[in-house]
Amino acid sequence: MFTGIIEAVGQIRAVLPGRGGVHAVIDCAALNLSDVKVGDSIAVNGCCLTVVELKRDALHVDISHETLACTSGFEAGAKVNLEKALRLSDRLGGHLVSGHVDGRGEVTRSEAAGDNRLLEIRLPGELAKYVARKGSVAVQGVSLTVNRVDGERFEVNLVPHTLEVTNLGGLSKGALVNIEVDLLARYLERLLNESK
Repeated sequence: MFTGIIEAVGQIRAVLPGRGGVHAVIDCAALNLSDVKVGDSIAVNGCCLTVVELKRDALHVDISHETLACTSGFEAGAKVNLEKALRLSDRLGGHLVSGHVDGRGEVTRSEAAGDNRLLEIRLPGELAKYVARKGSVAVQGVSLTVNRVDGERFEVNLVPHTLEVTNLGGLSKGALVNIEVDLLARYLERLLNESK
């Protein structure tokens, strides 16, 4: 479980063929790895991945074909948002993020708004119903508040701090992003459907 509060931005050094997918090496010199061990979960652009090997300034993860089919941003050279798993004693500054990416969204607008940046993202139709105005959504693993919803599109406002400490500032029109909808919305839908 994660909060969507990014701890560091890393860079994918290499993506190699692996069993059942690919093996990625991620430069994470900016992330304190002193309390991370093999088997721990790290959110990489919002995708919960298991650490399979650790070096002083890099971590190794395996990414399955299933994960690759519903995510984006796992190419060599890509900058990635990194977050270590939540501890029960940590502050919950964002919202509960599972690291189970629901699908890809497409940036349809990215424009300056003073020192902020407005992003509009189009969702796959089956995910749009889970996004609500003033609700939470994780984009590239970043916990964000939804400002506006219009059909399959939603808008978020990126404040200067978010632009400085994540990879969201580099997004432009047409970019694909990993989306995780609010997990409470998913459970609520399930409960409502079961009660019918």
